[in-house]
Amino acid sequence: MTADLALIGGRVIDPESGLDAVRSIVIRGGAVAEITDAPVTADRVVDARGLVVAPGFIDLHCHTQSLPGDRMQAFDGVTTALELESGMLPVSGWYERQRASGRALNYGASASWTFARIPELSPSAGEPDGTITYFQAAFAHREWQSRIASAAQVERIVARIAEGLDQGGVGIGINNGYVPAAGTQELAAVTALAAQAGVPTFTHIANMSNIDPDSSFEAYLRVIALAAATGAHMHVCHLNSTSLRDARRCIAAIRGAQDRGLPITVEAYPYGAASTVIGAAFLADPRYPERTGAEWSDISVNATGERPATGERLHELQAQDPGAPIVWDFLKPDRLADDRALLDLSVLYPGGAIASDAMPWERPGHGLVEGDVWPLPEEAVAHPRSAGTFARFLSGYALRGGRIGLVEAIAKCTLIPARILEGSVPQMRTKGRIRIGSDADIVAFDPDRLRDAATFAHPARHSEGMVHVFVNGTHLIDGGVLDRDARPGLPIRRG
Repeated sequence: MTADLALIGGRVIDPESGLDAVRSIVIRGGAVAEITDAPVTADRVVDARGLVVAPGFIDLHCHTQSLPGDRMQAFDGVTTALELESGMLPVSGWYERQRASGRALNYGASASWTFARIPELSPSAGEPDGTITYFQAAFAHREWQSRIASAAQVERIVARIAEGLDQGGVGIGINNGYVPAAGTQELAAVTALAAQAGVPTFTHIANMSNIDPDSSFEAYLRVIALAAATGAHMHVCHLNSTSLRDARRCIAAIRGAQDRGLPITVEAYPYGAASTVIGAAFLADPRYPERTGAEWSDISVNATGERPATGERLHELQAQDPGAPIVWDFLKPDRLADDRALLDLSVLYPGGAIASDAMPWERPGHGLVEGDVWPLPEEAVAHPRSAGTFARFLSGYALRGGRIGLVEAIAKCTLIPARILEGSVPQMRTKGRIRIGSDADIVAFDPDRLRDAATFAHPARHSEGMVHVFVNGTHLIDGGVLDRDARPGLPIRRG
């Protein structure tokens, strides 16, 4: 047989069929045309012997929606990067900007509840422009975070979100953690819209606390109640960083709800440190140490590296720049055995997806790193999960950690996230698997070399061991070398 391209002799893993064997893959017209153990010829042959060949990884939770962010994630095996927790509005304008600028990875966004809420509760913040900088700047306007919406405002918020869905939004982003004051009636109206439209919600739960009242456990019960009351598919973002040290109780509640047939799914990332903005509501609580089990100095400001020693110093920094990104050590898995066990519960949750929550890359004093930039400047900062989530998970938990089989681990990066979306996004039915007709989003990595290289001190270091990455049949990374001219990413939209 003759084809455009063939990967020959790799260990092909398809989590849908369970295939785990040496095969050659023929790619024609951006799709998988053949999977065979017979000899093949092609216009171009790529030797994959000694490599694991898998579907490209699907990141459900990626805030680095830019070309430099794509390139970092490509070295981590990601071929589809979606902004679903926070989302965007207006959706159509956001997609048009991505198309015009060119993307290396497939991209998509949900319709954002917070972006719909901000102009209704804080008109001084202005109308949303579909950028993350709009969201960061909105933290200087507190009303949208602290006020209950009136019935008329809720109606307009829901209408804005519905318009975003009509423009192709991949579900509804409910960033409740930044608006803990939002009323249950408002959230019920938003989730009812999701149920009516047949799309998932992507929810950052409201509370961040190990203890009552207003605990993380209470917030998880509200997610469960909304799923039961409205029938909406409730997807819980970063199970690890919102369940905190009460993960056992929170996870038991989620498992019980799933066992009773409620449409709830989860994701996690393999770090004991989160990333947010310094103006996040839970950090303004003077009882923060008691409620989270963390110290003030567990917070590190990205731009300066400062770790505030007291609540008073933190509040000074919040007043100066409430939208400033930070890293927060909510667990210490490298030092405390029980913290490691809590993190593992979230990361290894059966049926749960791996998602990075990748943060935008910034140069302190110069703003976001955007445009045709490669490599990233050495001084660029973000959480290291923006570069190393998937390699860290596969190497630490499967290839060297032995905590999970490689086929199951790859499923958590590919098939499981695809299935979370494919009911409302038909494009996802041909992603996350290697079968005849599936999209040629394919990675080939060296199992002996795959590892994350990004650290908190040096986050702008891409993962190692990712030898080949194909996006829609285009060879984005060839022999470990990035093609800077390639822009094969395509939009992922609601069907």
